[in-house]
Amino acid sequence: MKYILATDSFKGCMSSAEVENIIAGVLDAKGIDTLCLPMSDGGDGMLAAFTAATGGTLEPVYIHDLMMRRTDAHYGVTPDGTAIVEVAQACGLSLIKEEERNPMRATTYGVGELLSRAIKRGCRNFIIGLGGTATSDAGIGMIKALVDIFARGKNFDEALKTELGECRFTLACDVDNPLCGENGAAHVYGPQKGATPEMVGQLDRRAQLFAEKSALHFGFDRSAEPGAGAAGGLGYAFMQYLGAEMKSGADLLLDIIGFDEKIKGADLIITGEGGADRQTLMGKLPQRILMRGQQTGVPVGLVAGSVSDRELLLKAGFAFVESITPDGMPLEEAIKKDVASSNLRRFANSLG
Repeated sequence: MKYILATDSFKGCMSSAEVENIIAGVLDAKGIDTLCLPMSDGGDGMLAAFTAATGGTLEPVYIHDLMMRRTDAHYGVTPDGTAIVEVAQACGLSLIKEEERNPMRATTYGVGELLSRAIKRGCRNFIIGLGGTATSDAGIGMIKALVDIFARGKNFDEALKTELGECRFTLACDVDNPLCGENGAAHVYGPQKGATPEMVGQLDRRAQLFAEKSALHFGFDRSAEPGAGAAGGLGYAFMQYLGAEMKSGADLLLDIIGFDEKIKGADLIITGEGGADRQTLMGKLPQRILMRGQQTGVPVGLVAGSVSDRELLLKAGFAFVESITPDGMPLEEAIKKDVASSNLRRFANSLG
């Protein structure tokens, strides 16, 4: 038998590669051939997954984080010179303690620095992973960094044409929120980034004002487009100011690695994520993999740290939907790496 392992990371617990290696170790011992394909839809783990899939290398840089503290980060460079940028390297939730979260202060300035380093290295094509951020500044910080770095002595429009005009940006993203309003960046994602109800209103108004002034300047407005609200509004800034194109991060990676060809002849595909529920079916990685499996006739099973809406997920076509966490186990216990690893091994032993 041949199993394909293509899971997302279990956020806050294990990377995609760690999850797959644990499952593969058990299955290999049972005589089942496995092929591990570390995955990401543009959020956490995107840099490692995309760089590995393209045979690229990681480039170290020294930038500012979301609180303007100096920090080490990386971007990837593929053999053809395409830059892989994971914005969470500069403004991710993992860079800040929970009690320090404050999206009124947090900035995307470091994202602009990441871009500038790659541009100065000679990169002109970019794949940008949007996700896992602790910011909600509509990309204002990123634009400020690009102005500071490239617009010395000239206005930003000139800098866009001369320094950034040849650059092409593809956004890897799995959300379709607009920038503003009830379904926008601040209202939907602000609270998990530390925003109080009062802050949510302020953040939304700030984003709306920025979009209005930007629209007056450029003569067009992309704030209502799907994905503009991604990564606290970074999606908007990339589309409005840098002409970026939005794509499904999962589909982008699956196409890059030739996923459809790799799964031919497989008996089962196992995909997964930290928490599976009805939102899984809204374009997230497991749903995109399910579609690929259905198109090629290979069954797809779903494993997650926790599962809600199991019947809905099964109805969508998953061969099985399994939670690795025993009933009644507290979340803080379940996300400990050694506990999750043990639970994953128990799940893998049930296969075959």
